[in-house]
Amino acid sequence: MKFSSSLKFNAVAEWWDEYIAYSALKKNIFQLEKQFHEDSTVHDLEANERSRLMASETGNGGPTKAADRIFAGLLDKELDKIVAFYKDQEADIARELETLEADIAKKDEEQPSPANSDFDDDDDDDDDDDDDDAKRRDISRRRTGTLTTDPRSSMSEYGEMGMSTSTTFPRSTVGGSSPDARRPRRRSSEGKRPKSALITLFDKVVPRRESFSQSGSPAVANENVWNSNSPHARDTRLLFKRRITTLYNTAVGLKSYAELNYSGFRKILKKYDKVLDSSLQAPYLHDKVERAYPWLEDSKSALNVWIATLTGLYAKCVTHGDLSAAQKQLKLHQREHIVWERDTVWRQMIGQERRGEIGDGQVKAFGDSPHKALGPGLIDFQTRWGRVRINKRWVFFVIALAVFLGLLFNPILDRPEPSNCFAILCFATILWATEAIPLFVTSIMVPFLLSVLRVIRSQDEYDTRLSTSHATKYIFSVMFSPTIMLLIGGFTIASALSKTNIDRVLITRVLSFAGTRPSTVLLSFMAVSCFASMWISNVAAPTLCFTLIRPILRTLPPKSSFGPCLILAIALAANIGGQSSPISSPQNLITLQHMDPPLDWLEWFSVALPVSGISIILIWLLLLLSYRPGRAADGTPLEIKAIRASKEKFTWKQYWVAFVCIVTIGLWCIEHSIEDWVGDMGIIAIIPIIAFFSTGVLKKDDFEQFLWSIVFIAMGGSALGKAVQSSKLLDAMDEIIRERIGGLSFYVVVIALSGVVLVISTFISHTIASVLLVPIAAEVGANLPVPHPNLLVFLTGLICSTGMGMPVSGFPNQTAATQTDDVGELYLTNVDFLKNGVPASILAAAVVATVGFVLMKAIG
Repeated sequence: MKFSSSLKFNAVAEWWDEYIAYSALKKNIFQLEKQFHEDSTVHDLEANERSRLMASETGNGGPTKAADRIFAGLLDKELDKIVAFYKDQEADIARELETLEADIAKKDEEQPSPANSDFDDDDDDDDDDDDDDAKRRDISRRRTGTLTTDPRSSMSEYGEMGMSTSTTFPRSTVGGSSPDARRPRRRSSEGKRPKSALITLFDKVVPRRESFSQSGSPAVANENVWNSNSPHARDTRLLFKRRITTLYNTAVGLKSYAELNYSGFRKILKKYDKVLDSSLQAPYLHDKVERAYPWLEDSKSALNVWIATLTGLYAKCVTHGDLSAAQKQLKLHQREHIVWERDTVWRQMIGQERRGEIGDGQVKAFGDSPHKALGPGLIDFQTRWGRVRINKRWVFFVIALAVFLGLLFNPILDRPEPSNCFAILCFATILWATEAIPLFVTSIMVPFLLSVLRVIRSQDEYDTRLSTSHATKYIFSVMFSPTIMLLIGGFTIASALSKTNIDRVLITRVLSFAGTRPSTVLLSFMAVSCFASMWISNVAAPTLCFTLIRPILRTLPPKSSFGPCLILAIALAANIGGQSSPISSPQNLITLQHMDPPLDWLEWFSVALPVSGISIILIWLLLLLSYRPGRAADGTPLEIKAIRASKEKFTWKQYWVAFVCIVTIGLWCIEHSIEDWVGDMGIIAIIPIIAFFSTGVLKKDDFEQFLWSIVFIAMGGSALGKAVQSSKLLDAMDEIIRERIGGLSFYVVVIALSGVVLVISTFISHTIASVLLVPIAAEVGANLPVPHPNLLVFLTGLICSTGMGMPVSGFPNQTAATQTDDVGELYLTNVDFLKNGVPASILAAAVVATVGFVLMKAIG
C-alpha cells in the first residue's frame, strides 16, 4: 500500500487536515524537479525575457541547495502546523484528565445509593453527560478547523455509546477477587423502581447478584460506588467507563498521530532525495523533526504517563482494581473504535479498487482485469420488475447466439461434425472479436460445446464420430499441451526477473548511456522496450518502461511533443518485441504448436531478431518525422533529463535467478539437439518453476498472480484448432481454398495473407487473431502446389504482433492510451494512433513479408 493511502487509512478522520500534507508535498517535489531541471530559469512575462530564479541562491551552492531551502521551508510550515495541533490536543487531554480525576474523587466520597438521588435524576445526569461529551467533541472538532459532517463522525459517536455497553464487566476480578465480591445476594421485591433502557441492557449483559441488603441495595464489604450493584452505581460506572474510554482513545490517537507524521516526514524526505539527487533527509530529521515538541522524550513520556493513568482509573472504576483486565478491555475498545471509525475508509478504498482506480483516483490501465467495464446503455427503461439496461455487449452476444443457432439448425455442410464445428467457430469468433463476454470465458465455453455437440472424430483408420465421453477426454488431453507448459514457464521467468528487480537494474544501466539527446533517448527506450518484451512479455514490459519515463515526463516543458512520442514509441516497440522470442507473447506459442516440425529457438531468432530490429528502426524514423521531438513548443532545442543507473548491487538471489534463466533459455535454443533427453520445450519450462518456487524466490501468491486468463485463452484456442482439424472442417474447405489460390504465385499468396492477418489483428486481440488464423494459414500452405505450411504459419504468427493501429490493438497500446500527465490529461488520442500506429503497422508487416520471407526461405 502506498504511504498516501496508508496515511489516509490510519489517520483519525476528524484530524485529517492536521496531518502532514503528503500528497501536496510530493507534487511540490516534482515541480521543483521540473523547475531546477530547466537550469533554474523563469520567464518574465512583463519584461519578455528569461531571468535567473533566485540567482543569489543558485549561485551559492547550486540549484540543489536552492531547492533544499525551498522544500525545507515547505516542511517547516507542515512541522509548525503539526506541533501546534499536538500542543492543543495535549492541553485538552490534560484538562480532561484533571477534570476526570476530580470527578472520580468526588464519587469516592459518594454513597452507592444516595437517599436524595432518584432514578430519573440519574437519567438526567446521563443526558447531561451526553451533552458534556457532545460539547467536548465539538470543541475537539473546532480545534481541527472544521466541523465534520462526514458519516465517519456519526459512526464514531454511535460507536462511543456502543463501546460503553458492549464489553461485559467481569463477575470477578481476573487476578482473584475478594469473597465479598462473589458473595450471593438477594433482591428485595419491595421498593422496585422502573428500569431505564440503559439498566435493562446492563441487566442482560451482567447478571444481577443475589445477595442484597435489607434496604434493597447490594450488601458488599467496604461498599462504594465502584463495587455496588445499585442502579445509581451501575449508571455511574457506565458513564465513567465511557468518559475514560473516549479519553484513552484520544490519547492513543495522539500518540499514533505523532508516529504517523514522523513516518510522513521520513518518507517524503526520502522521495525528495531520490528525485532531486539530494541529501536533505538525515539533517532535517535530526535537526528539525526529532527536536520538535511531539517527538521529545519528555512529550512522549508525558503521554505514556497519561495513558497509564487512564488505565489505572479504568481499573478502579470498571474492573474492580484489576489492571490487567483494564488493559485488555481498553485495547479491545480501541480496536472496536478503529473498526467503526475507519470502516468507511476501507469501503472507499476497496470501492476504488473495484472501479479500477488507484490511490489518487486515476484509472488503471486496460488489461488489469479480465474483462472490460460495461459500456453505456443503448436502451434503458423502467419496468414493474426493475430497470432494464441493454448495452452493446448484450447486443453482440445476442447476434453471436443467433448466428450460432442458425448455423446449428441449418447446416451448410453434409456431415454433422464439420457443420457443428463451423457453427462453434463462428460463435467463438464473434464473441472474441466483440468481447461481448470476457475472452477467457469464451475460451472455456469452447471445450464444453465441442464435447456436447460431438464434433471430434477418431484419429484412427475407422474415422468414426466419438461419443461425448471419449470426445471430452480427447479435448482435455490436447488443451494442456507442452505449449501451455512453455507459456507458464515464461510467466515464471518474467515474475522472477520482476520480483528480484533484475529487469529494472539492467534497464536503468542500459538507459544511463542514452544521454540527453531526444532522438537517442527515444531509440534507446524503444530498444529496451522491445528487448524487455522478449523475456518478461509484452504485457509487463511497457508497464515497466512507463514507470521509468515518469521522471522524464515531469521535466518536459509544456506542450512538448516528446512526451506522446515517447509513450507511443514504447508501446509500438513492445508490440514488435512480441514477435521476437517464442515466450514473448501467446501468439508465438500458438504458432509453434501448429508447426510440424516446430522451430527451435535459434531458428526463431534467426528470423525474428533481424525483422524486429529493422522494424524498430523504421518506426523510430517515422516517429521522428511525425513528432519532431527534438524541439520544444517554442522552437528551442530540447534536452532530456538523463536516466541515473541503479546503484543496487546484485544479491545471491539475483545471481541465482539470472543463472537459472540463462540455463533455461540456452536449453530452449538447443532443444532439437537434446530432444531425445527432454522430449519437448515444455519439459524444459519446468526447470525455472522448480528452481524458483522451491528456493523461495517466488511464493504461492506469485503463482496465483500469473495471467491465467491468457493461459485459458491459449487452451481454448488449442482445443478449437484441434477440433477444426479432427472434424474435417478444413478438409471441407479444401475446395474453396484451392479455388481462391488457384493460379496465384506463392508470393502473391504471402502478400494477400499478410494483408488479411494485419487487418484482423488490428481490430481484435493478437492472441485471438492467431487462434483463428494460424490453422487457416497451415491449411492454405498445405494446399499450395509446393506445400509451405510452416512458412505461412510462421509468417502469420509474426504479423499478428504487428497489428497496432488502434488503441485497442494489443495490451501495449491499451496501456499507452491511458497514460496521463500530472493534471490528468491524456498524452495520446485516437489521432495519434491513426496517424502513426497505422503506418507503423504497415511498415512492420511489410518487413515480415519481405525480409522475414527471405530469411524463412533461407532456413528452409
